[in-house]
Amino acid sequence: MKETVLSVNKLTVYRDTYEAIQDVSFSLESGTDTSIVGPNGGGKTTLVQAILGILPRRSGEISILGQPLSPKGFLPPRIRQQIAYLPQNFQVDRRIPMTVEELVGLGWDKLGFQLPWANRRKRGHAVREALRQVKATHLRHQLINGLSGGESKRVLLAYCLVSPRRLLILDEAPAGLDIRAEADFYQLLYQLKQEQDWAILQISHDLDMVRQHCDRVLCLNRTLRCQGVPDVALSPDSLSNLYGTEFVRYRHSH
Repeated sequence: MKETVLSVNKLTVYRDTYEAIQDVSFSLESGTDTSIVGPNGGGKTTLVQAILGILPRRSGEISILGQPLSPKGFLPPRIRQQIAYLPQNFQVDRRIPMTVEELVGLGWDKLGFQLPWANRRKRGHAVREALRQVKATHLRHQLINGLSGGESKRVLLAYCLVSPRRLLILDEAPAGLDIRAEADFYQLLYQLKQEQDWAILQISHDLDMVRQHCDRVLCLNRTLRCQGVPDVALSPDSLSNLYGTEFVRYRHSH
């Protein structure tokens, strides 16, 4: 039976005096991949930041793994540790002489464990297993400043895998990858969703990718205009309501 990992109910969020999103409600189940689509300025990033507790909400409720997010964005550590977030541009100072193994290990260190020898062995095993799962074991000793775009994305997924996660949030994570590397990334993401039973919430502008890989779609333009399976949420009528008729004509002309 699927578990509800994330529940959002009648969420309204302001940015300064501007109502960025209004009365948004949806839920995510384990083992599903949901994409947020909509025009620039439609509130996609605002929604994600509210779920992460970065932005305060004006009204509504957010619950993760059955635990309500407090008005100030607090979650118990045991819940917070089960959320992974990959922003569009993951900023790491590439001048730091850090290896892939060391970077992935930071995901384990975030759990706050002290490191007696027993935990060091567990840490090393967890790092090696995470890299194996993303097919990046051969990069273990490589410096992060020598990684390609596709390799960097795999390593960041390993960072998410090194400790148990239930919710993975992506903000245009494949940005900057070529077509082949992007296809490889999504194939890997699909495989990990099945193996790890993750609930995935991702922002995307690539509607073809959404149709191919996602289970559900949230069409957001300040309010939730539509939600459902891709064939319904990305129908011409739904896209016209979300983006405007000119957008639909443009896509059909290509």
